[in-house]
Amino acid sequence: MDINKKLTEELDVAQWQVDAAVNLIDEGNTIPFISRYRKEATGSLNDEQLRKLFERLTYLRNLEEKKAQVIKSIEEQGKLTDELRAQIEAAETQVAVDDLYRPYRPKRRTRATIAKEQGLEPLANIILLQETDQNPKEFAKEFVNEEKGVKTVKDALQGALDIIAEVISDNADYRQAIRDLTYRLGRLSSTAKKPDVKTVYDNYYKYEEEMTKIAGHRVLAVNRGEAEKVLTVKIIAPVELINDYLVRHVITKKNPNTTPLLELAVTDSYTRLIAPSIETEIRNMLTERAEEGAITVFCKNLEQLLMQPPIVGQVVLGWDPAFRAGCKLAVVDGTGKVLDTTVIYPTAPTTPEKIAKAKVTLVNLINKYHVSLISLGNGTASRESEQVIVDLLHETGLKVQYVIVSEAGASVYSASKLATEEFPNFDVGQRSAASIARRLQDPLAELVKIDPKSIGVGQYQHDMNQKRLGEALEGVVEDCVNKVGVDLNTASAPLLQYISGISSAIAKNIVAYREKNGRFTNREQLLNVDKLGAKAYEQCAGFLRIQGGDNPLDATSVHPESYAATLQFMHKQGIKPDSIGKLNGLGKTIRNYPKLAEELGIGELTLKDIVAELEKPARDPRDEMPKPILRSDVLEMKDLKEGMLLKGTVRNVIDFGVFVDIGVHQDGLVHVSQMSSTKYVKHPLEVVSVGDVVDVKVISVDLNKKRIGLSMRGIQ
Repeated sequence: MDINKKLTEELDVAQWQVDAAVNLIDEGNTIPFISRYRKEATGSLNDEQLRKLFERLTYLRNLEEKKAQVIKSIEEQGKLTDELRAQIEAAETQVAVDDLYRPYRPKRRTRATIAKEQGLEPLANIILLQETDQNPKEFAKEFVNEEKGVKTVKDALQGALDIIAEVISDNADYRQAIRDLTYRLGRLSSTAKKPDVKTVYDNYYKYEEEMTKIAGHRVLAVNRGEAEKVLTVKIIAPVELINDYLVRHVITKKNPNTTPLLELAVTDSYTRLIAPSIETEIRNMLTERAEEGAITVFCKNLEQLLMQPPIVGQVVLGWDPAFRAGCKLAVVDGTGKVLDTTVIYPTAPTTPEKIAKAKVTLVNLINKYHVSLISLGNGTASRESEQVIVDLLHETGLKVQYVIVSEAGASVYSASKLATEEFPNFDVGQRSAASIARRLQDPLAELVKIDPKSIGVGQYQHDMNQKRLGEALEGVVEDCVNKVGVDLNTASAPLLQYISGISSAIAKNIVAYREKNGRFTNREQLLNVDKLGAKAYEQCAGFLRIQGGDNPLDATSVHPESYAATLQFMHKQGIKPDSIGKLNGLGKTIRNYPKLAEELGIGELTLKDIVAELEKPARDPRDEMPKPILRSDVLEMKDLKEGMLLKGTVRNVIDFGVFVDIGVHQDGLVHVSQMSSTKYVKHPLEVVSVGDVVDVKVISVDLNKKRIGLSMRGIQ
């Protein structure tokens, strides 16, 4: 297989683009680096295209390796034909290769292998030829051999049929046809093991759906119900059609002596050998497909969460709510430095005295540190804590706003080795409060410290391939960090390790170098960092910013390899270094980009990127994202009425809808059917993303089940 040609067809791009991307990947270049600094080479393939290319490249290379192993194995058995080799080499999936290898794969002792050991293979071949004019019982007599365990004619015929059943089962064409029939016309079914017991899987107690139409989230739900031993799951296959297909292909001659036997072999082969394995294969395929869909949604949600705009320059009070253990507070300045921590007890079990004391503590902290914003975690006691905050603001008239933030992963971080290193003198509650404050100030810088799987966006994350999910999410974090870039003199090691070309060890070495030698004043000093060689420097330099350094270009995304061309361009345009960042409209002054790029010895795309950076150095793509909703009042669930119009923030996107924070403790659900009145919405991501601020209408409130139904239909 010509892998690059195959990738070209799948990605719908030019082959030269694929060739270039594959070469760059093989040379050890990272996806963010290729996407940002090798645009000319790849024709501007973006991060998403490059990651898809990389995934398929890995799969296809593994497939070719598997083909080579299979061919070698069959060749060693002396059974490889030119036709079989050609079939294996032409196979496009691992399943197809497995089908072709099945007859030659070393098997455990089966009924067929035992029958072969008993010398019954010639009898099986006689039946398969369908030429005999003898009664099978007659010619089977000569195969009776008590020493080999064939005591009767019946035993001989049964052994022959076992061999034939396995021959049918091992036929690659048959298996592919049956697999296609089963998937196209079959149904997935689930029933309850205990129908009288109520569970969250009630909807799947008597469930059937065509496999071609089943949504991924239902596949994952059924799988979970099965794993928890609540559901019995099976595939209902078009058995009659499959049997007809096998009969037509196996029984090629109307012979009254062999046809009845072959019919028995066909039925046995399908029921005992083919059906169970095909069901397993299709279930795995459905699961993999569902997982890929869920991972895609998870990745999109994570990207939106990480790319939420930072709230810059404000002193924030982080509030980790709790009941009995008290609410942990941490005041964090505009740079993320923790100024103070304490514990208050305004939530149950409490007393009026403790509530009053808590409010005094809050007022003192707000006034002492000039707190302008409270970042309140959305966990246990969040609703009660919110009421305390609102009451305080009403009573005092303090000009402070609050935001409810997802505290998903905060407890994981606070108990981690990293948190212990960062805050050695803090307990887990103090660390959690600091994290809740910082994730409002700079979501990206704080959330990179947490395992992406613990951040709380997505669905059925524990039910899927953890390695695949982890790799995909790590890729999202890497892309986000490199899109934004980081300040080399303030970035933490956890943040630095996501920069292109920087490993965890190198990230720690950068921080250690900074602590020993003081702040970096130019990018070249990175080459003095232990284990950071020329290749790593090439990959990372453009994504690391230095403010107020020796070279103004070090504060931009311009790569050092383009500095000479940039300075030449600036000289041509009469631009002074101190003008960088004050050059709005610079791009409009260039009449002929191709000609100028040629004069400078760089690509046109690189030139355009340079111009954009000189206009607005290190522009933050997060600035274009929706800002969080700042609140100063509280709404209770009982206050909600049908028809009420509210503004909310999208907290999570799943296959069947989105959860929206509307200012009450419980997020409301906008079902996918309620997302638009003007068009059919197949998936919520077509309309919204995590972090989006949306207008919604309340359509139902269930206080007992704590469920809020929302709609986005017909809202101007």
